[in-house]
Amino acid sequence: MANRKGMGALYKDSRGYWTGAVTLPSRDGVRRRKVIRGRDRTVVLNQLEELKRELRDNGDIDTRDVTVKQWFTYWLDSIVTNEVRPKTAERYRNITEHWVIPIIGGKKLRQLSASGVRSVTDAMVREGRSPTTALTAHRIMSVALEWAVREGRISRNPAKLMAAPRKAVSNLDALNLQEALDLYAHVRDAGGPGFALWATTLLTGARRGEVLGLEADRVAGDVLDISWQLQRLTWRHGCNKPCGRKRGADCPDRRLELPSDYEHRQVAGGLFLTRPKSRSGWRTPPLVKPLDGILRAHLEEFPPGPNGFVFTNNGKPIDPSDHSRAWRKLLVETGIEKNVRLHDLRHSTVDLLTLANVSDDVIMQIVGHASRLQTNDYRRCNDVARMRVGLTAFGELFTQPDGGSAGTLERGA
Repeated sequence: MANRKGMGALYKDSRGYWTGAVTLPSRDGVRRRKVIRGRDRTVVLNQLEELKRELRDNGDIDTRDVTVKQWFTYWLDSIVTNEVRPKTAERYRNITEHWVIPIIGGKKLRQLSASGVRSVTDAMVREGRSPTTALTAHRIMSVALEWAVREGRISRNPAKLMAAPRKAVSNLDALNLQEALDLYAHVRDAGGPGFALWATTLLTGARRGEVLGLEADRVAGDVLDISWQLQRLTWRHGCNKPCGRKRGADCPDRRLELPSDYEHRQVAGGLFLTRPKSRSGWRTPPLVKPLDGILRAHLEEFPPGPNGFVFTNNGKPIDPSDHSRAWRKLLVETGIEKNVRLHDLRHSTVDLLTLANVSDDVIMQIVGHASRLQTNDYRRCNDVARMRVGLTAFGELFTQPDGGSAGTLERGA
């Protein structure tokens, strides 16, 4: 059945399958068609209309029939590593390899539907992952499929045709003022290098890697230069043939997959100094009492290690994972039973800065937030004292100087 370019044909073949075909522009004199088949006439007809629309919009259709696994593997290896930071790329890869590929990897990319995408997030929740993690997976799949749309592999992003999973209710804990004072007193009385380490975390709201990566030459004058952070990056295999090693870090030709503009300095093995993820993270908060004296006394008693770090483990860099475990131990030692993650200590710092009547724009600069919205998200406690002052002042608008009801406020006044 002949048809003009772009005019779809629909017929039933000898095996009873409904078959749709769209004629494409020829290449090197070779006639090209895109053919689809199925038992359901309506489904095939809808797919045929979609192909015709894609041909009109793009002028041609990519006839390479790749699977979801093939596309996501290509996306991870060729696009993600050049576009996002390594920790983000690692999260993309983990979600893809543990969930996306095992569940829908065998499906044809062009045949992937919203229900297929939903099957991944549903399986994650069913197997005990939180709705927030499922939401992260949905966003990752949506990004990958949007790149497929850009490159003409599919005409529409199926992840955008479904409602994304709802984020779980956050129940993060933060230290209140008394708990923060108890923690400070505990590490002060314990002494040793840990006092300055934990005092710096508590009094600056700096992130884990920013504290561990602090170099002595950036404790300069009356400010702290927070412009690098210590992170562990993941090595990938660089061998053309399988080297037999399980971990990429053990591969003789190991390599890092990083964007070309990603600034980093190797410290040792997989530990690197890297730049904060946004310019707002590059900051120089003033060095004031009591932290000023604490750091200077620390540097005098415990000189920097070979790498120039202020805080070390017997001269060696402190591994970020070991530091997080030490935080859990510290909470137990202090008698604090809250489930406060090390990163959540930043919430406590924001809360205490608010309690000290520090304005939002200054808090943003101190802790390195990019927006006031982010600062408000970090603020966990109800500031009853400041709310009382505000509501008292507001209530006075409705009260006469002699204590009676205002009652006579003029309309429109």
